Amino acid sequence: MRLEALIFLSALALAQPALAAETNCPGNRKALGVSRVVEIDTTNGPAFGFGHYKIYDFLEPKEIVLTFDDGPQKIRTEAVLDALKHHCTKATFFSIGKMALGYPEILHDVARAGHTIGTHTWSHLNLAKRRNKKIAIAEIEKGVSAVKRGLGGPVAPFFRYPYLRDSKETLAHLQKRNIAIFSMDVDSFDFKYRSPARLAHAVLAKMKKKGKGILLMHDIQPVTSKALPKILSGLQAAGFKVVHLTAAKPVTTLPKYDKEIESKVHGLPVAGTSRPISSVIKTIKRN
Repeated sequence: MRLEALIFLSALALAQPALAAETNCPGNRKALGVSRVVEIDTTNGPAFGFGHYKIYDFLEPKEIVLTFDDGPQKIRTEAVLDALKHHCTKATFFSIGKMALGYPEILHDVARAGHTIGTHTWSHLNLAKRRNKKIAIAEIEKGVSAVKRGLGGPVAPFFRYPYLRDSKETLAHLQKRNIAIFSMDVDSFDFKYRSPARLAHAVLAKMKKKGKGILLMHDIQPVTSKALPKILSGLQAAGFKVVHLTAAKPVTTLPKYDKEIESKVHGLPVAGTSRPISSVIKTIKRN
């Protein structure tokens, strides 16, 4: 077994005490909750998701990981967060750099709700089609810098390729940067649907057939935000349990790309100068 595999599995073993499924979920006695929290050591860029990377099979039968790509987005991401909150459960959001700078307040909401935030490039380019290695790497790194800049806090070293299309050069770069790569086990193909009911039915059928896995959805799709309450209720009724992914250490950005994305920042305070909101505003009287 390779060294990085041993490192990952040892970290996974340490995370086993994890949370029991949340049964005390206000307003929802049949909530999914979180059955287990996994901490991932991303040294050497381990890859997950049997859709492409058949290496680490860390999920037990009926365990699922909820993931959302392409956000944040006003209204739609907010609706996704509401559905997850109703089930007292957690997900991983793979955010696009441009979106993070456009809707930093929504990204803050994702973080405040306790979800994990990873990255999904700067502008959703298909990196497998980038013959210029520098352009592809810049897409990855600008995405990391922008998501961290928009959030103003730690971001997980978790990355998902747009269109799930990787390349030899970018995989090597991510591994060198100690950023984990995530594919999926079940793809919702939610962007192909218009009916929330049909999407929910399709997702539940796929998950029941697969039995476990990383589920890929998109928080920018209107149909997904509308279908998610039924999907989550259906998963709970079918006996599925949610595993929440966390990282052992946050991702580090590269100064070159931090500087490059500053010209795209509008309305955010200068990096490193903003004070915590608790030190700026406090409630002195409540009626």
